[in-house]
Amino acid sequence: MTDYLDPPEGQDPLSLNRRSFLRTGLGGALFLGTVSVTAGLSGCSTAPAGRLGAVETRMDARYQFRFLTTDDIDLFEALLPAILGSALPEQPNARRMVIAGTVERIDAGIHKFGPANQKELRQLFDLLNFGFTRITIARVWSSWPNATTEQANAFLERWRSSSIGLFNNGYMALTKISNVAFYGYQENWHLTGYPGPPEWAVQALPQFRDA
Repeated sequence: MTDYLDPPEGQDPLSLNRRSFLRTGLGGALFLGTVSVTAGLSGCSTAPAGRLGAVETRMDARYQFRFLTTDDIDLFEALLPAILGSALPEQPNARRMVIAGTVERIDAGIHKFGPANQKELRQLFDLLNFGFTRITIARVWSSWPNATTEQANAFLERWRSSSIGLFNNGYMALTKISNVAFYGYQENWHLTGYPGPPEWAVQALPQFRDA
């Protein structure tokens, strides 16, 4: 499995503009903005998930989501097993709890970002959640709750190795916030004997220190 702590070949992680995850350029920004508006008009979830009901046993009902939508939660629940791989516990209940906690920390971290990064991430998530672009651009035919880890892994590999900058930077954004939310939580360090998140990741995303 690919080590998703590593940036695309030839890209220095410290070179990422801290004021912009995606660095889309005008064309990319217009494209993402159009997709985001279209996704909202088509019925994609646009409001933060808030407190999920007790029936949503995979999440802590006491936690209130302030950025991630229910669609975003489904997205990260599909991607995290591919991004984190063997770092996740094998036991199903423990695995669900670790994924749930990581998703909550992703939300808490993004909530502390500035408006510009939040806007870009919202557009990126809308791109991946909107059915048409999920199929045509991410090339994931199943909805995220039904996507397999193999499909999620193939999607990440395509975006990592793509010649399109928007996809490369989208890959970096997804894996970066996921890795920092997971490895930055001390209770998870024992899963792989990992001593802590890379310093470049902590410095780039200080919002996750206390998430």
